[in-house]
Amino acid sequence: MTGPGTPAAARVRAVRLGPRALAALVLTSAVGVAAFGWPFLAPPTAQLSAHAQDAPWLFAGVLVLLVAVVAATISESDLGPKAVAMLGVLAATGAALRPIGAGTAGIEPMFFLMVLSGRVLGPGFGFALGSVTMFASALLTGGVGPWLPFQMLSMGWFTMGAGLLPGPVRLRGRGELLLLAAYGFLAAFAYGTLMNLAGWPFLGAAASNISFDPHAPVPANLARFVAYCLATSLGWDMGRAVCTTLLTLALGPAVLRALRRATRRAAFETPVTFDGPGA
Repeated sequence: MTGPGTPAAARVRAVRLGPRALAALVLTSAVGVAAFGWPFLAPPTAQLSAHAQDAPWLFAGVLVLLVAVVAATISESDLGPKAVAMLGVLAATGAALRPIGAGTAGIEPMFFLMVLSGRVLGPGFGFALGSVTMFASALLTGGVGPWLPFQMLSMGWFTMGAGLLPGPVRLRGRGELLLLAAYGFLAAFAYGTLMNLAGWPFLGAAASNISFDPHAPVPANLARFVAYCLATSLGWDMGRAVCTTLLTLALGPAVLRALRRATRRAAFETPVTFDGPGA
């Protein structure tokens, strides 16, 4: 029970991130960083052939580690079927939102829901939600390919970041909304940059002076990569960032209240018990 004068919203805390869940998240993120960055460290004589060969192994590894993150989060936070149901509902909603506006100037409504969900449900749950949502949306839209594990990792980090923002309990109102909008704007660019990084090293000579050069030093390749992002995806990323910001500001208060109300009623921190007949 909360005392008089305690705001109802303060009773809802993000799902705790225990040591096992944290270890699983760190391991998953380390695998992701290696997967995104290995072309920079590969010797010039290495035969780079996009992600057609390594993607299935990365996908299998991401799924195993994702299960570990979910299992550790559930076991350390006394979560149960209610958490799995919440994960399924939000992932299905995000997957359904993704096709709306897809292919039009980066307008992707799914991102604002991931920001708000990560904020309410915490980093561990957020990482799982982002990854599962991207997987479900790929099945829904037919977007399954070598890029999928990289999309799952990027969206997992995107949603997890919202859960790591300061003031998860006390910060409310306009201040929280502005914080989430600013995060969504910047993180939308970060997501696009990561996805560029997943495919850019394999363009070969097709993009001339902005393509990856295996013989060039890392600083030179980073400069080429920045030029590539500015030339090819800046407009798309800007559309995603603006869409995420506007939807967060416009719908954020209502969605945050709904998510917190659902979390409070689900009583995530209270284990499920069943009373026998006549109890």
